[in-house]
Amino acid sequence: MDGHQDSPFRRFTELSHQYGPVFAMTMGSMPCVVVNDYDSIKEVLITNGSKFGGRPDFTRYNALFAGDRNNSLALCDWSSLQETRRKIARTYCSPKVYSSNYCLLDSISSNELDVFLDSLATVSVRGSECEVQLKQLLLMASANMFIRFMCSTQFEYGDPEFQNMVRTYDEIFWDINHGYAVDFLPWLKPFYAGHMRKLSKWSTQIRQFIMDMVVSKRSSYAKAVAAALDGASDQSRENNDYAADDDDVDEQEPTDFTDALLMSLRKEPGLKMNHVLFELEDFIGGHSAVGNMVMLALSMVATRPHVAQAIRDEAEQVTGGQRLACLYDKPDMPYTEATLLETLRFISSPIVPHVATEDTTIKGFKISKDTCIIINNYEINTSPAYWDNPEVFDPNRFVHRKFGAKPCIRKPEYFLPFSTGKRTCIGQQLVSGFGFVLLAGVLQRYEVKATAELAIPEARMALPPDTYPLILKPLDGSR
Repeated sequence: MDGHQDSPFRRFTELSHQYGPVFAMTMGSMPCVVVNDYDSIKEVLITNGSKFGGRPDFTRYNALFAGDRNNSLALCDWSSLQETRRKIARTYCSPKVYSSNYCLLDSISSNELDVFLDSLATVSVRGSECEVQLKQLLLMASANMFIRFMCSTQFEYGDPEFQNMVRTYDEIFWDINHGYAVDFLPWLKPFYAGHMRKLSKWSTQIRQFIMDMVVSKRSSYAKAVAAALDGASDQSRENNDYAADDDDVDEQEPTDFTDALLMSLRKEPGLKMNHVLFELEDFIGGHSAVGNMVMLALSMVATRPHVAQAIRDEAEQVTGGQRLACLYDKPDMPYTEATLLETLRFISSPIVPHVATEDTTIKGFKISKDTCIIINNYEINTSPAYWDNPEVFDPNRFVHRKFGAKPCIRKPEYFLPFSTGKRTCIGQQLVSGFGFVLLAGVLQRYEVKATAELAIPEARMALPPDTYPLILKPLDGSR
């Protein structure tokens, strides 16, 4: 790996050409196996997914979640507790298209898009080009979309506490998209003490913000605390008034995801208040992925004006030029959705490593328990074995056109931007939906161009918290 610290997945690909699609290597003190082809990746994530459900015990992961990465959903080892937590989240994170929750997603994303574009109008100049630090505004819009949907509250973009929370999340997202020597050489931990304190401080600040500004203001929180205090002994159940209140709570429908989590404390004995806070922190943190993804998609479009025009033409056809595109337009705007998919392919953001939870095999090779499995989706996203002209940014590769039928999205089975199997990203519908609305909205209102500072990362979906600006020019006729 020497000399490839900035492009480890490119190096894994080179090594796979030399040693085959499955090879073992010891990284520091950790035994690792790198899988580089779809058949092997499918075996790890799907066929034998139950045997590869663990996550690496990186010191950084623990620092981010109060000393225990199992507080996280994405970075935890698989367990019945995590299965319960995912089950609670699934109704809100994967709503059916004609459900009330999907309707709410559409309403919130469209309303927040208006707020975002109004804010953008104050920093752009009508009829003129100007450089705009777009990422922070995208992150705040994305954060409000998540918070409005999951917590039924929202924040002003000028609120310094909200700005600080969004910035802190982005710092964590940037950090977690990197690898560090201490991940594989734990004895280096004393040299990273300052870094670990910083991670711990960031995560503590976020949890405090969520507790103070969201959770503590809920009536379901007060009831959950009362239940925790009184439920320590069975005597509390003898209080008829309280028991009646219990029945009322159990019969109530949760108003949102926050409510559902708090109410689950009464029904799921394995869940504790900390699990609620960490799960909420995890899912709200999905806004960092949306903001960075849309910023990268706009960066791709900035040097490919024909892509931007194709998105505008598609939006014009669907909306008649009378309104902004909304979430319900997504099936009728496959090229716009495909632009996000092509961004994810082109960037090839890595999948979180898995860990073998028992002795097993991959393609007949023996894999010992606790072996770290590194999934090289960079190889399957950039190899000519899977794609025609993979070096070309072309959203049309995801658009299926058949005579007599509407164009639609078609994703090959080996394209895994959100992983797959039981550890697939449970928030992918929110990420892709909110991302679609933001991307279409910006391009309906603005021409986007690149600055000289533009720099597209490789195998990483995170851009630096302080990143390059983009040039925006309001389109004629836009508000």
